[in-house]
Amino acid sequence: MSQPVQPPNPPQQPYGGGQPTDGNPYAAQQPGNPYAGQQAGAPTGNPFAGQQPGQPAGQFGGGMTFPSAPPVSRNNLGLGVLAALGTAIVAAILYGVIAGSIEREVGYAAVGVGFLVGFAASKVGGANPAVAVVSAVFSLGAVYLGQLVCMSMILADGLGVGFSEVFFDHFGDVVDIWKDEADFMTYLFLALGPIAAFGGAKRGA
Repeated sequence: MSQPVQPPNPPQQPYGGGQPTDGNPYAAQQPGNPYAGQQAGAPTGNPFAGQQPGQPAGQFGGGMTFPSAPPVSRNNLGLGVLAALGTAIVAAILYGVIAGSIEREVGYAAVGVGFLVGFAASKVGGANPAVAVVSAVFSLGAVYLGQLVCMSMILADGLGVGFSEVFFDHFGDVVDIWKDEADFMTYLFLALGPIAAFGGAKRGA
């Protein structure tokens, strides 16, 4: 007689369905998830995970920031003097041409000369008190020179000669005529230039 055949043993679960198995300390771990114990949202190897979106590149999670470069101060007396001189010459010519064209002086033009000289000098030289003083002196000279240009244009037109002939060839005569014709308004316009120069220097600083 043949021996009865024993039925094959049923296959065992390799992980026991989550139940601990004798001799296997890791039997309770779920298969395929090496980070099963890690909380959702925790950083996974990203050292910058704590940085908020939109945070500046120069600032990290610890709040450390990089200091910005200090502003460069403007305090150059030499450049301020040159700027005042150049502006005074240009403003004097413009003032003289405008006044000579209408054959009279305008107070607003004298104020404009002083303001431009002071503003340009302070913008270049900085908030140095000496810049304002130099601007006032150059403004006084600019208004005076402009008055001489104005008078030379009027004389040249009346004599029927060129402006350069009167201004350059007879400059001394022009100065003498200016002294004879100067009145209260002439000196008032001279004073308006330096006053406006201080205001322009204050605005440009």
